[in-house]
Amino acid sequence: MPHQTRSPHGGDLALVGRSAELAALSSFLRRMSAGGAALLLTGEPGVGKSALLEAVAREAAASGTTVLRAAGVEFEAGMDFAGLHQLLLPLLGDVPALPRPHRDVLAVALGLSTGAPPPALLVSAATLGLLRHTATGRPVLVQVDDLPWLDTASAAALGFVARRLEGSRIGVLGAAPTGSRCLLLHAGLPEMDVPPLDDPSAAELLDRGFPTSTGLLRQRVMAAAAGNPRALLELPAVVTAEQRAGSVALPRRLPLSTALRRDQAERLGRLPATTRELLLLVALDVTGDLGTLRAAAADDDWLDGLGPAERDRLVLVDVARNHVSFRHPLIGAAVVELATSSERRRAHRALATALVDHPERCAWHLGQSAIGPDTAAADLLETSSHRARAKGDAPRSVRSLLQAAHLTPAGPDRARRLAEAAFVGADTTGYLRTVPPLLSEASAADPSAGGSLRVGTAAAHHLLHADGDVDTASLVLLRALHHPGSDRPDARTLEDALHCLLLACHVAGREELWGEFQRALDRVGAGASDVLAVSATVFADPARATPEALDRLDELVSVVQGESDPAHVVRVATAACWSDRLAGCRSALQRVVADGRAGGAVASALQALVLLSHDARREGRWDEAAGTAQEAVAWSERLGYRLLAVSAVHCEGLVAAARGDEATAAACADRLETWSASRGTRLLGQFADHVRGLQALGRGEFEEAYRHLAAVSAPGDFRPHAPVALEVAMDVVEAAVRTGRRSEAERHVAAMQRSTVFRSRPWPAVAACASAALVGSGEEATGLFEAALATPGAHRHPFEEARTRLAYGEHLRRSRATTAARLQLTSAGETFRRLGARPWAARAATELAATGWTAGPAPVGDRRWTLTSQEYEIAMLAASGLSNKQIGSRMFLSPRTVGAHLYRVFPKLGISSRAALRDALSAARDGVPAGAGVPSRAG
Repeated sequence: MPHQTRSPHGGDLALVGRSAELAALSSFLRRMSAGGAALLLTGEPGVGKSALLEAVAREAAASGTTVLRAAGVEFEAGMDFAGLHQLLLPLLGDVPALPRPHRDVLAVALGLSTGAPPPALLVSAATLGLLRHTATGRPVLVQVDDLPWLDTASAAALGFVARRLEGSRIGVLGAAPTGSRCLLLHAGLPEMDVPPLDDPSAAELLDRGFPTSTGLLRQRVMAAAAGNPRALLELPAVVTAEQRAGSVALPRRLPLSTALRRDQAERLGRLPATTRELLLLVALDVTGDLGTLRAAAADDDWLDGLGPAERDRLVLVDVARNHVSFRHPLIGAAVVELATSSERRRAHRALATALVDHPERCAWHLGQSAIGPDTAAADLLETSSHRARAKGDAPRSVRSLLQAAHLTPAGPDRARRLAEAAFVGADTTGYLRTVPPLLSEASAADPSAGGSLRVGTAAAHHLLHADGDVDTASLVLLRALHHPGSDRPDARTLEDALHCLLLACHVAGREELWGEFQRALDRVGAGASDVLAVSATVFADPARATPEALDRLDELVSVVQGESDPAHVVRVATAACWSDRLAGCRSALQRVVADGRAGGAVASALQALVLLSHDARREGRWDEAAGTAQEAVAWSERLGYRLLAVSAVHCEGLVAAARGDEATAAACADRLETWSASRGTRLLGQFADHVRGLQALGRGEFEEAYRHLAAVSAPGDFRPHAPVALEVAMDVVEAAVRTGRRSEAERHVAAMQRSTVFRSRPWPAVAACASAALVGSGEEATGLFEAALATPGAHRHPFEEARTRLAYGEHLRRSRATTAARLQLTSAGETFRRLGARPWAARAATELAATGWTAGPAPVGDRRWTLTSQEYEIAMLAASGLSNKQIGSRMFLSPRTVGAHLYRVFPKLGISSRAALRDALSAARDGVPAGAGVPSRAG
């Protein structure tokens, strides 16, 4: 999908975040009209100088100013007065009014007459005379983009004019990249630097240009663009639609568009070859270590070689810190893309030579420089793995050994041998107790196919849980599964391998990995166990689970209490977690945790603890949920199961978000987001958006909530293999309704109604019915809310039930069914307070107050109670810090209407500003939540 250059509302995307620059340019136009002015815009390529010039030209033309425009181009740069020809062509009708010497010299300079090359001073004076003559009627704006490509003769004439504008009503406005070789940058003219966008503006531009891009792509683009508007709009456009949607992995380095390459190509192309070679070393090394650059450089005068790049403001060299860096990430990306494959290989080889004392980095560069097998690189990687193993770093050891296997002709056989070696003598505290048969057989170097698969599963299990390295874990498993002779391993070994691969796919959330899992499962066919077959549907993609698959899951849950195998219990409970069947596994999971605490299966016990925390959260036992999650985090981190630790962080963050503990919720979301971004684990990114979306809903920040929730589940569909989408289904509908996206909300309700899983159990059934009520109206909505609350078992999920009552109460109040609204809002408020859901309790209290009910009789003469119920609700929301737009979104009013109500509220309360609202309403705000369960009518 190509990016937009205009917003859906008609605004120019390229001007997002440019209010300060636009204000400065409007001031320039006023100075120009009053008595002449000149200004040069500078900034990095793509920062938006041309967009600002376009905006100024529109503003000037709208005010009656004559706008003369030109742009330098490379193929005219050597043609004298080509730029002047562009600028003055519209004024040829005014040339006869000039003195004869000026007429004649302009005719020759502009190619309208033949003659000897005219003197530069006479051409410049004639140009100034023509512009002054035209400006006697109305102001004249001379605007030139891409000044470095303007021919020298035209640039000199323009500089002459720009220095003689006083009292002329002429403006000269040009644009040039920072550090470019532009004659006018040395003319002493005023300059205005156009900086990169700040982070909020960059995020807004990216949101408006690519509203459906995934969290990982957003983070990669934000980091690579570093505030450059062109990069923010073009980097996402170059990747494929599947990569933007997150169904296919992003490339290691985001490719540059043609325009982005062109932005840097001219600056890089004029550098000496030695300088370009050094810049390629800097770009490929990424550490910025000058010592590495010195060792890799072919020339002893290597630091002098960086001089041209420093002068052109391409790099920053800090000798004191022994560091070199590109001034903008796009420069480094362009250096790599513009290099040939042979140049890149030579640079990698030079870096490998320089890093001989750093085996991991050395071997990686050797691998990048190799064409086919490379024994030297493989040997260095194997040495690196031994060092990592000695430090107890099993994940790095396995990664190095697998890279070595890839670079040696021995292929899979060596991969198996190296994987075995990685785990012999490694520090496996906790891990040994979890899967002792796997590691003991690995150390015996069992040559059978089953032995190879056991080793691969052991390696993948540790990689996945210790470091969240889904890519390497999947690679280990797939190589072991495709090992010659692996068609007939024992059933338990195959089951372990496929469940491990299933978990890797689940955490990664990428379609290409799910395809590999399905192919591996197809090879098993009818031999797959019931729990594996059910997990491959209900756990992998619950939104598309068939009734038959759900029935099979119910059968497994019904007998799980009698299971003695901890791994089997955890697998059944994991399959049940997204479809509201976790409660049926509770006692079995508690038994697994007790076994783990007594020295049994630690990994299973940790997984059980995480599942139990979510079970407690969904059933409203929030203190238990938070405590269980915190125990899971501490225990997992102590034993090195870091992936399980961050999975428990998801539960901790959701409880904190619902309770209004902003600091804890934000910290949990940040941790999840960091893990997701650094490892490409899409599931953890969705967890982070889930926490942030729930936070924003509680605060009433519905636009922010929609942005996070839509990243988890785009309205109208449930993305394959994205089970978190079921948890946020009702949240998405509420956020869409509250932000005026009714059609999106209706599409999402329709998608919920198409899915079997939303009809099978209390929690999803309530979510589907309440969501339909949110998009309904009148009696239809009333009936749907009643049906949602009448769902058998709805009371087992008190938070969702209370949210349904809150929404129902809001609907009834808008329908003027005041008494019925008070009943629903009172019940919702009591539940929220019992749970400790402070933001939601406040919302219920505000809604209840808006019906005219208060905590007790009003003090005599208290002017608060002269407010209407709607005025009181608006005043309460404004006092809490919400803007008119946010209040309007919550109450289905326009910001203008909200402002009108506040205008009437202030004199009633005897105040004159919004800042005084909090004090004026403090007594009422304290009273309503405290006694909302026993309301009495205001006098």
